[in-house]
Amino acid sequence: MIDLPTLALLMLAALLAGFIDAVVGGGGLITVPALMLGLPAGTPLPTLLGTNKVVAVTGATMAAGTFLRSGTLAWREMVAPVLASALGATGGVWLTYRVHGDFLRPVMLGLLVAMLAFTLLKPDLGDLHAPRFGLNHQRGLAALIALALGFYDGFFGPGTGSVLIFLFVAVLGFDFLRASALAKSVNWASNLTAMGLFVWQGSWIPTVALSMAVANGVGGYLGAHVALSKGSRWVRGVFIGVVGALILRLGWQVFRG
Repeated sequence: MIDLPTLALLMLAALLAGFIDAVVGGGGLITVPALMLGLPAGTPLPTLLGTNKVVAVTGATMAAGTFLRSGTLAWREMVAPVLASALGATGGVWLTYRVHGDFLRPVMLGLLVAMLAFTLLKPDLGDLHAPRFGLNHQRGLAALIALALGFYDGFFGPGTGSVLIFLFVAVLGFDFLRASALAKSVNWASNLTAMGLFVWQGSWIPTVALSMAVANGVGGYLGAHVALSKGSRWVRGVFIGVVGALILRLGWQVFRG
């Protein structure tokens, strides 16, 4: 059990995380550390991750639904990546109970640094929606990206949404707004799959998870609406800020040992 002031702070963190996650991903940068601080010492890692996935699913559902209703991206473009992401997440959760994910932090740190440098060196990256491939090829590549990042999300998680957006922009030629819409649908599928498996194993704390989930859903709804109204240039700016914050967070974890 946790006290009410701590629960209120966790809900505030979830609200902010839902907003940020709806725009460019990276909500786990806020909720995972918040849960580490707020939950009792010695809480098992799968229980912490399972609680976080229940929170993340709500915000992702609100954001993905908002993007879908807006028509930013046709729902047919989301089917194959969503299914691939769910499949990947299943394997990732299975591995969570067998191997600790700390060894992935240096890998993700290097990837985020490269992403940030590439984005800053190409100021026009993601401004225009100019798909580089035919429709079938595009769907296949999107599904492969979703499979790999779905696996990572089920196993470890931080930075998944941001990496998805970057790859959809850099590889497929999407603008940042459409990349965000597709990434949110893919991330919703991996979160939902992982949540179901963690809850099935009993690896979650219902009171904390459900309270934070309500706040995260409100944040996700607001974030998606703001992203749609502001457009790709604004999303790009937020992307740079969140990736920079992720680098600082993961860098601190890696170098402190």
